[in-house]
Amino acid sequence: MTRNQTLSLAVAAVLVALAAGWMLGRAGHDQAASLATGDAASSERRILYYRNPMGLPDTSPVPKKDPMGMDYIPVYAGGAPADDAGTVTLPPGRIQTLGVRTEAVRRTQLASLVRASGTVEIDETRQYVVAPRFEGWVERLYVNQTGMQVRAGQPLLSVYSPQLAAARQEYRLADEAARRLAGSDPASAASMERLRDAARTRLRNWEIGGSQLAGGDNMVLTSPANAVVIEKPVVQGARFQPGETILRLADLSTVWIMAKVPAMQAAAITVGQPAHFESATLPGRRFEGDVAFVHPVVDAASRTVDVRIALPNPDGDLRPGLFGTVVLEQPSQQPVLSVSRSAVLDGGASQTVLVQTAPGRFAPREVTTGRRAGDRVEILDGLAEGEDVVVSANFLIDAESNLKAALEGFGAATGDAHDGHAPPAGDPHAGHQVPAEDPHGEH
Repeated sequence: MTRNQTLSLAVAAVLVALAAGWMLGRAGHDQAASLATGDAASSERRILYYRNPMGLPDTSPVPKKDPMGMDYIPVYAGGAPADDAGTVTLPPGRIQTLGVRTEAVRRTQLASLVRASGTVEIDETRQYVVAPRFEGWVERLYVNQTGMQVRAGQPLLSVYSPQLAAARQEYRLADEAARRLAGSDPASAASMERLRDAARTRLRNWEIGGSQLAGGDNMVLTSPANAVVIEKPVVQGARFQPGETILRLADLSTVWIMAKVPAMQAAAITVGQPAHFESATLPGRRFEGDVAFVHPVVDAASRTVDVRIALPNPDGDLRPGLFGTVVLEQPSQQPVLSVSRSAVLDGGASQTVLVQTAPGRFAPREVTTGRRAGDRVEILDGLAEGEDVVVSANFLIDAESNLKAALEGFGAATGDAHDGHAPPAGDPHAGHQVPAEDPHGEH
């Protein structure tokens, strides 16, 4: 063996010794680090990976943010989520972009406000009919147009009736005979008086009295009140039967507003409650009144209750058949806890609000609501005075919260299927693990 070969073998032996020492030292260092990591993991849950906050199929082995600036959510060994279920955390920039606004829960006096459609109708207590109780013919019709206005005592029509003429003549003759025989023949005078009284009773049964008792063959019928002719079923010269309606009149100085109120809201309406009526036909005008009657029966077809409001109508502007809106108000006596109506997310079976538990942190909370008045809703349970609730963009946050809660529930359900040392099946990072270093350089 030459001198050069001996020197080469010596150098090789030294290199092998150095490599063996380095490997033994690194193995000891890795074992110590592993023991330290195990001790730390025993006192704190180990994070398996970080998942996308919007539920996208994207995970990361290290903390990161999504393109919108939201932090990825850590998933711990055993599937326990890092945040409370449904809680959403938004950075300030995203809050401004979404237009999120909050408002403090406060106590206010709620006015029970009910809006309903209403129609002007004739006051039923101010309607009149002209219907003679005897048979006859219309000799002269003074009121010959529907819609004419008449005054109390104004002649409406002149009628002729053979029955009326006979009863009047009998009354006149009996009355004259009783007066003539009163001094000479008291017995005959008494008989004539009985005949006269019978004729007068018959005429009064026909609603004829006073100066009309001794009239001629014709009779003039007059208006019972200041009114408007709303129905004229006869014409001049027509024959009428006893009790047949000749004219129908209505006093429109006071009208009724019939409001159709939903049955659920009608329970809070009481007689005497303030109300007002507005109509697009009369822009800018508002008619004040009070509730006069609440119908005790619910309309089976529309599921509404008729509420009647009596309104004065001195100018006649409120014409029967006019359509409009009725607003019923009932001020609250005691202040109640309330929030803006936009803060309540109505899910049908339950109502939810989003409470700001910390700056940029929002948690859903189920509440019990009461009365609604204007843009305010009474809160019976679930919130405390002074808490901040979201009143704008809450639908977006609620959708994100529901998605997050669903994903966390899925993670908790599948956590038991994993060994706690790797992301769940389907994780995109599961197939991209970094291989351990091979001391011999083999891969």
